[in-house]
Amino acid sequence: MTEPRVLSGAPAAAHLLERAVSIMSTLPNKPHLHVIRLGEDPASVSYVRLKDQKALEIGMDSTVHALPENTLESELLTLISRLNRDPRASGILVQLPLPKHINESLVLEAVSPDKDVDGFHAVNVGKLWSGGEGLFPCTAAGIIEMCKFYGIALEGMSVVIVGRSNIVGKPLAALMLRENATVTVAHSRSKNLAEVTRGADVLVAAVGRAGLITPEMVREGAVIIDVGVNRVVLEGKNRLVGDVQKAAYARAGAYTPVPGGVGPLTVSHLLLNTAIAAQRLLEG
Repeated sequence: MTEPRVLSGAPAAAHLLERAVSIMSTLPNKPHLHVIRLGEDPASVSYVRLKDQKALEIGMDSTVHALPENTLESELLTLISRLNRDPRASGILVQLPLPKHINESLVLEAVSPDKDVDGFHAVNVGKLWSGGEGLFPCTAAGIIEMCKFYGIALEGMSVVIVGRSNIVGKPLAALMLRENATVTVAHSRSKNLAEVTRGADVLVAAVGRAGLITPEMVREGAVIIDVGVNRVVLEGKNRLVGDVQKAAYARAGAYTPVPGGVGPLTVSHLLLNTAIAAQRLLEG
């Protein structure tokens, strides 16, 4: 059997950044990304730092609003309102998860749809499903761009997405439909999951459960896109693993590794969304 193709995220992510820079070159001012973080959760701190660094690397302005975990919901909404009105603010992102005393839905809906670079506002969700132009969730959109970058033609393909989150599973289903794929969304309550996944030409694992997808669940020659990032202890060391068992890669025609697969695309598409938002705001 031929060795499966490794779909590294770095080259595809670099291509997205090139597109962002190309858009920025047409603008009179630098796009300005504003990221709001509450508390000091280590994963959130690390992720926000990465977004900030990448933005600055490509010449985009970036401001991180690091607020205490006990920030009042009203204070957070006031900050968002101010940024909505600020013509110099191109994109607004509220880092999730939020502390329990904050109404997440209320906060996400408070962000202007035109500056909602995470693509979570109901207006952008509606545009996503209705076929309109909007700002769409970064991981899902990044996966589509990765498929295009590596020449994976999705039209007519059977795509099975395991996971139905608002961040990945649902938006990816909508984007796959736009590519004329035949889409099945499975989840934790799906019956006969292995039977469903074996029917996939493209299998997307986005559950957040280490090793959920076993070799016998993968069709020979399928494309595996592993979105899972799970921290586990292996041989006494903390490691990052995906939702797909590594033994399953041998059955694939191509696969995204963990780490180094889908991960880099999320931040790159966020910056592309910010550049697009700046361009659309300028055009009115």
